[in-house]
Amino acid sequence: MRLAAIGLSHRTASIEVRERFAHQTADLCAALDQLKALELVEEACIVSTCNRVEFYVAGHAEPTALVRALRGHLLGLAGLPPEELDPHLYVHEGEQGLRHLFRVASSLDSMVLGEPQILGQVKEAFRVASEHGAVRADLTRAFQKAFSVAKRVRTETGIAENAVSMSFAAVELGREIFNSLDGKEVLLVGAGKMAGLAAKHLMSYGVSQVRVTSRTLASAEKLANEVGGIPSAITDLPMLLQNADIVISSTAAPGYVVTKELMSKVVRARRYRPILFVDIAVPRDVDPRVADLDNCFVYDVDDMEKVLELNREARAREAQAAEQLVVDELSAYLRWLKSQQVVPVIKALREQAMRVAGAEVERTLANVKDGDKKTSQSIKAMANAIVNKMLHPVLTRLKEEGAQGDPQIMVDVLVQLFALDLEAAAEEAPAKPAEGKTEDPGNVVPLRAPGAGE
Repeated sequence: MRLAAIGLSHRTASIEVRERFAHQTADLCAALDQLKALELVEEACIVSTCNRVEFYVAGHAEPTALVRALRGHLLGLAGLPPEELDPHLYVHEGEQGLRHLFRVASSLDSMVLGEPQILGQVKEAFRVASEHGAVRADLTRAFQKAFSVAKRVRTETGIAENAVSMSFAAVELGREIFNSLDGKEVLLVGAGKMAGLAAKHLMSYGVSQVRVTSRTLASAEKLANEVGGIPSAITDLPMLLQNADIVISSTAAPGYVVTKELMSKVVRARRYRPILFVDIAVPRDVDPRVADLDNCFVYDVDDMEKVLELNREARAREAQAAEQLVVDELSAYLRWLKSQQVVPVIKALREQAMRVAGAEVERTLANVKDGDKKTSQSIKAMANAIVNKMLHPVLTRLKEEGAQGDPQIMVDVLVQLFALDLEAAAEEAPAKPAEGKTEDPGNVVPLRAPGAGE
């Protein structure tokens, strides 16, 4: 397959190096135009995120030639000599480029294994390239297949089921305790960055309100503005605890901010409604004895890390199944691509046989008495049967070779023997396999004589 991918990611390059490309590709349309202007490159798509910048190209040249053209362009973008840039780049040619795209879209190459954002980012990159006219048949097929593979990975494996970051774990714990987060109120105690990130994730799952309190009202107001919350003074903490369902605490206080004595009074005022504390402060903000009170659930950093480690192990196990799924899908897709090499030959050979048979039918029908409909139908059916029986073994062998072997030799022989015109037939070749099945291009359609309903 004449496709190549070059990129750099959090695994291969520092943020300083990645920033060089992020700045240069900020205007994706302009960056795509630059790629399309390269000799040999017919199609291009750029996937640029905070953790990776990847360039996918396709063209009529061999992948190695595409890589040379692309590498020279990247050296110019980065403004670095080869010896400084090359160690940070990874290169994937042909089917390995496809496999890499499938893995990226399926979040198997992400910093957080199984995270959901990357699929949306790849889809957005393809949308921009498609609307800009930078992709055609090859990359369109490749990216659409990547999306279907990613969907299978997420629905058929558990790779995305377990939280592996503090913020996602807070969401998971909240859903476990409350079933649904709709209408729940979140309280942030302290203005830490991690607490703010957790609040944003909780809001995306339907919490009704986020309140923020901190040692200084200015800090609370700043974080509240960032997360769309309501700031409050730390002196209001008892009242805030009465209304909160989920409390995320991340202060730098030297002692407990939420004591057992304070919560004993709050629990009664709350009428013993459940409350979840996610204490990510070190030293801890929440007295661990609070967990002894009815319907008070307390998780500190160590508790969270134990949960996350178990979840990481579970994701790693699921990743093995996901990797095998990618391998299977890639193998099936490559077989389908190979089979498409014979589609124009099959179409051209069949159409040529039909034209010959149709012309002979017309000559024969010219000698048939007017109105003898039954005889006309019999002649057409006979011609159709002859075409089918003559082509069947040839087309069957050609399809088998296309799916399992190297069809090029047989294709060349047939083109020369029958002087086939493949250009017209190639224009009608299918753009991508139908969902859930492989198209069979060798099915013979009924013969119609020229002028019969065309």
